Order: sequence, then structure tokens, then C-alpha cells
Amino acid sequence: MEQQIPYKIYLDETELPKAWYNMRADMSVKPAPLLNPGTCQPLTAQELSGIFCEELVRQELNEADAWIPIPQEIRDFYKMYRPSPLVRAYCLERQLGTPAKIYYKFEGNNTSGSHKLNSAIAQAYYAKEQGLKGVTTETGAGQWGTALSMACSYFGLDCKVYMVKVSYEQKPFRREVMRVYGASVVPSPSDTTEVGRKILAEHPGTGGSLGCAISEAVEVATANPGYRYVLGSVLNQVLLHQSVIGLETKAALDKYGVKPDIIIGCAGGGSNLGGLIAPFMGEKLRGEADYRIVAVEPASCPSFTRGKFAYDFCDTGKICPLAKMYTLGSGFIPSPNHAGGLRFHGMSSTLSQLYHDGYMEAVSVEQTKVFEAAEQFARIEGILPAPESSHAIRVAIDEANKCKETGEAKTIVFGLTGTGYFDMVAYEKFHDGQMTDFVPTDADLQASFDTLPKVE
Repeated sequence: MEQQIPYKIYLDETELPKAWYNMRADMSVKPAPLLNPGTCQPLTAQELSGIFCEELVRQELNEADAWIPIPQEIRDFYKMYRPSPLVRAYCLERQLGTPAKIYYKFEGNNTSGSHKLNSAIAQAYYAKEQGLKGVTTETGAGQWGTALSMACSYFGLDCKVYMVKVSYEQKPFRREVMRVYGASVVPSPSDTTEVGRKILAEHPGTGGSLGCAISEAVEVATANPGYRYVLGSVLNQVLLHQSVIGLETKAALDKYGVKPDIIIGCAGGGSNLGGLIAPFMGEKLRGEADYRIVAVEPASCPSFTRGKFAYDFCDTGKICPLAKMYTLGSGFIPSPNHAGGLRFHGMSSTLSQLYHDGYMEAVSVEQTKVFEAAEQFARIEGILPAPESSHAIRVAIDEANKCKETGEAKTIVFGLTGTGYFDMVAYEKFHDGQMTDFVPTDADLQASFDTLPKVE
């Protein structure tokens, strides 16, 4: 059986998932509800519909239905780049000399270069169905902004993107791809919004954060009739759409009777991690199987490993709903590390609850070690990985090396969320020895924790 497993396991388009899987339906302890920032009471569907599309609100609040049908028009779009391959990393295994079996789910085979298109096309579809003019959003490294601009172009929607300033400057070509697809791209914080001007006044010269960009995008959406705000991570609806990653991964493994021991994903807000682990976590929640699930985050923005499990604002401007999550504080502005997609101050409330309840674990890793793993992987497996994905690669290699020491032939699966071809400034800094490993001190974090809202 071992010799029959190919380098790449492909499903055909008839095996594309027909429904998204909703982990919350199988959670005995549900994620805490979003709260109105003014009243601190659970938000109603009516209140949320002023920010999000109506169908997305229903998905956001749905904790009962395990399966949500995928509209045919979205499935037809998925067929342009899905199902994506599950790759057996034979070359990496040989180089490491490990008895471990390593697989990775590759999500970079589309123009956006990442998994983000899985949710972008769904959110654009529901905006179009609702008859909206356009949407606004934030983006960190730019993968989400790129994906959403593609999706909006497909449906003829206007797309306004607020891009974290440090990434706007580090990744000009990703910005230009967004503009190719018709999006307007503004570096955040900016002087185009009230909240942006306030943040600039309080933090002159700041490189921004996802929390800042979210505030600006929400302000613009709520101030312009016919627009809604869409988000690329964190929210329940996004994890739902991304479940296609894990559903395909499990279907491919099941074809060859392979059961993973360890599942690893990089974690910023939670979109790719939640998507990858979804069906496996479902089995774990239902008591049908057990897996070791590992979230990997940057040491410079360690929400899981050093954050507080508390209600907090999802944005720096404190205009968004409050979510109970592992957070570093909405005012925390991380160092300008090169994994821009992992620089959010908080974590998905669904994943936060699962982590809090012991269904998964988390580790943080330094930036230079991540890029060492990225380069090792690129030289052996032939794919230049995104900095975000390389966090998962780092820990997958570490776990494979542990297997070499113990002689255990564990099966490791990790998510390769996308490619790093627009991240060459980061690779340049690494090669030139100019990359640093900034880690916030306890005092830095405490100053941010002190600003957490007082919610009982």
C-alpha cells in the first residue's frame, strides 16, 4: 500500500465538496456570542446585517446545522482551481532521514496565491445575490485583498481594500494584482477615514495592523449605502467556507486508508487552520477518532500562547463587535514581521474555544527559524512557500525530526496555504542577515491587556 501512494493525490471535480462543514454544530461548548460594543449584549441578526451580507449573517450565527450546502455557482467557480492537490513530501522525508510520513495540502494553485479565494468567492456571491454595489475589506500580507478583488471582478462588484501600511510598502506587486482586478487599495492607517486619522494622531509613523485596517474598512462600509464589510479570517462564516480544504484533505487520505497522527496549520486569525482541521476536529468532537492538532503562530504576535481568553474588540478603532477570543488586546500593534497574514491581535472565537477546551495545542516560532524552514522546503520540494505557510513547515520539520530520534513513523499533515513569490523582500532580508526576531516582553503585553474591555 505504501508504494501505491503517489506524490500528488488528486480528487476529480465530481468529488468536490457539495456542502461546507460547520464545526460549531458538534461543539458541546459553543463559542461565546458576539457582543454589541455599546450595550455588551449579544448581537442580533438585524444588528449584524448592517455590517455583513444577510446570508453571511445567518451563517455566522448558525450553530445547529453541521452541513451548509454550497451554491452551484460557487462550486462552478471552485472548479477552476479545486480540488487542490494533497502532496506526499517524499523528497523532504528523504532529506530529513525521518520515518515520518509527511503530507501537505497545497492551496497556492490560483492567481491569488493562497487559500483565501475559497471564502472570497462565497462572500462576493452573497453580496451580489443581495444586490449590493460593492464591499470593503482589510488585508495584511495581501492574499485576502487579492482574492477578494478577483471575486468581486468576477461578479462585477466594487472592491475597496485597506492594506496594512507595512505590507503595502513591502509587497507592492501584490497591491498591483489587486488593482489589475479593479480594486482600490489604500495603505492603512490612512487619512481617508475618521478612525484612520485618529490612529495616526495617536501613533505617528505606525506601520499599521490588521486591527487598524478593519476599523477603516468597517467605517467606509457603514457610511456608504449599498456596501457591506467582508472579512478574510476570524469569523465563523470564513472558517465554514474554508472547510473545503479539510474536506478534500480527508477525502484524499481516505482513498489510501491514511489516518494522520498530527495536523499542523499556521494561525493568524484562523481561516486556513480552521479550514484544514474542520472534518478531523469534527471526528474528535464526536468521539470517532483522535488527532493531535497544532496551531503555529509567530513569536512576535502570540495570541494563543501568550494571549488572554477574554472579550475584546476585533479592531483597533473599537467600532466592531466584541468577540471572546485569545487576544493580545485590540491596541496591540505587532512588529512589522514579514508574515503579514499572521499579525492579527486575536484569534477566531471558534478556535479559541476549542483551544481553551483542550482539543488543540499551540506553539510560537521566531521569524528567522521560519525562513530557514521555508528555504529548506523550497530547495527540496520545489515550491517557494509564503511566510505564513512556512510557520507550519517549521513545526512539521521539527515533528519529523522528533520521529527520527524516537523511530516513530507518525503521519504528519500540514497546510501549505500559498506561495511566496510576492514576498521576496522578506527573503531578501533573510539572506542579507537583516531579519530580526522581535518578541514582545511581558510588560509590552500587559500594557495592552490593561486596555481590555471590562465584560462580565
